[in-house]
Amino acid sequence: MKQVHHQPVDLQEVAAGNEKAFKALFDQYRGRLFYYISRFIKSEQVAEELVLDVFMKIWTGRDLISQINNFDAFLFRIAHNKSIDFLRTAARDPRLQELLYEMTDVAGTEGADTMLMVHEYEEKVRTAISLLPPQCKKVYTLSREEELSHDQIARQLQISRATVNNHIVLAQRFIRNYLVKEIDIAIVILIIGKF
Repeated sequence: MKQVHHQPVDLQEVAAGNEKAFKALFDQYRGRLFYYISRFIKSEQVAEELVLDVFMKIWTGRDLISQINNFDAFLFRIAHNKSIDFLRTAARDPRLQELLYEMTDVAGTEGADTMLMVHEYEEKVRTAISLLPPQCKKVYTLSREEELSHDQIARQLQISRATVNNHIVLAQRFIRNYLVKEIDIAIVILIIGKF
């Protein structure tokens, strides 16, 4: 039987809940993911935790693995999103920021640059949100900042769930387009996966 070099781990076995296959998958990707996440987050401890988060997400959604065409790209997209989520949380949390800045003192200025980039990004997102039509803005804010479900928003604003969904799709499209125009393309490439 011919061995596939890129995927020596049988993903079907992982999807079926085989823990040994999952452990092999973890061993195969752990180092690369750690290196990838460490480029965003200059803390080995946080990067290690985020790698575990990525694999936790893969394990809990393992029944969907068979539907993924490019597992490599899928895995790194999850890692990318987890990293950005962490940085966005850090951008809003002064204690976490302080901790990150302390860690980046050792790593040099690269980590601080990342934080500045995230701050710029957050600023632009806030501006984009402020430019949304009032109802659209209200729906998007309830969804993203107050983390209400579509049903909760529909009930609160007395509109249909489909209308809530339409507002969120429109808001995401508007914000994405605004960011592409306003932000340095490198930052857009880094963060646009969030929308």
